Amino acid sequence: MTAVQEERTTEDLKALAERAGRELEDASALEILQWAAETFGNRFCVTSSMEDAVVAHLASRALPGVDVVFLDTGYHFPETIGTRDAVEAVMDVNVITLTPRQTVAEQDARYGPRLHDRDPDLCCALRKVKPLEEGLKGYQAWATGLRRDESETRANTPVVGWDEKRGKVKISPIAKWSQEDVQTYVTEHGVLTNPLLMDGYASVGCAPCTRRVLEGEDARAGRWAGRSKTECGLHG
Repeated sequence: MTAVQEERTTEDLKALAERAGRELEDASALEILQWAAETFGNRFCVTSSMEDAVVAHLASRALPGVDVVFLDTGYHFPETIGTRDAVEAVMDVNVITLTPRQTVAEQDARYGPRLHDRDPDLCCALRKVKPLEEGLKGYQAWATGLRRDESETRANTPVVGWDEKRGKVKISPIAKWSQEDVQTYVTEHGVLTNPLLMDGYASVGCAPCTRRVLEGEDARAGRWAGRSKTECGLHG
């Protein structure tokens, strides 16, 4: 039975994730993604915020035509949408755009304008977390671009782990990379990146909740600045 056809129980997937996390800790990012492609076939996807296309590019080398899932929250910078369109046009991937059940206007009518300012956790839940949960239903495993050096909350990110909330294998192939490693890969392979990364932004999210970082700040400092919030809920 091939990986594309094989069905696994939640217990099987969890055990597989925990074992792979140990065995692949010292593997390269490409080797980790090759393992994912061989193990899960078309039940594997990459999620991308379109900050850059590094993981999507790596995954396309391991699994040409791989599904790349993008969350269009309705609040993205134009540069982010442009990066998504460029990735879809030039890379060997299948971009899947997920949208929330409500448009921004419908959400404003239900909860009031600028929910992101008053209750950013609820806004993220409605426009990111719920759409992703629905969009990942057909997959057994998903890959992210999380890196351990991005913030303290991500310092223990496993290269392969178990997503308890969604019951899926969660793969972070560049978890061990530094920003320098990312830039080296971008340069060597001509990988698309969001133009905002050249304009003072170190992490790119929704426009209302993202600012440029200051010297000495970590890469995530520009997200929800001035709040205790550090994650949107997609990663815990």
